[in-house]
Amino acid sequence: MVKIDRQELETLKQQVYEANMLLVKYNLVIHTWGNVSQISRDRTYYVIKPSGVSYQTLKADDMVVVDLQNNVIQGHYNPSTDTPTHSIIYKYFDKVQAIVHTHSTYATSFAQAGVDIKCYGTTHADNFFGNVPCLPSLTKQEISGEYEKNTGKKIVTIFENQKIDYAATPACLIKEHGPFCWSLKNAKDAADLALTLEQVAKMAFLTQNINPLSNEAQKDLQLKHYYRKHGKNAYYGQKDK
Repeated sequence: MVKIDRQELETLKQQVYEANMLLVKYNLVIHTWGNVSQISRDRTYYVIKPSGVSYQTLKADDMVVVDLQNNVIQGHYNPSTDTPTHSIIYKYFDKVQAIVHTHSTYATSFAQAGVDIKCYGTTHADNFFGNVPCLPSLTKQEISGEYEKNTGKKIVTIFENQKIDYAATPACLIKEHGPFCWSLKNAKDAADLALTLEQVAKMAFLTQNINPLSNEAQKDLQLKHYYRKHGKNAYYGQKDK
């Protein structure tokens, strides 16, 4: 039996609602596409956008509460159809606090083309360590079986097998589908990462069109920019007094 702190739950529902509405503000979604979730402190349940509900009518109280076995604990709507994908990510990437999935134009275009988003410059390196990977297509069996669950398994398996640090590269592309991003902080940060990913994808697309022979940014420069913002001795931004 999942124990729920009422105050924490109400806070989570508001945060997840606001992050979902950020996707609209950021022009990352149209219609009812996309979803954001955030997990509880004890990692026994999470809150996610309902399936197929218009952003124009969405309210914080519409958010659905589910456990990691995809059981609805609370909510008057069905949860997002991507719920099993979120559950797998939360189970295996145990530092992830929030997840976003969109069908944003440029990132999804890379996914449909089956191409990684290469690190061409410092904007990318500031936010993602190395290329943002495009995962292999799901097999016929994976699609006809537990499709959404298998999508999550594909993410976890590829990151583990290729030794990609999910904390340093908090995003991937599902081939023929679209991007997933995740945050070690909260739902707002995950939505911000989805916006950053879309901008980076747009820059990569334009770079490749301006010069199809463009090379990835120098590795030393990539490392410098990533670690000055995220490393042990990071010095980007303001330090707490």
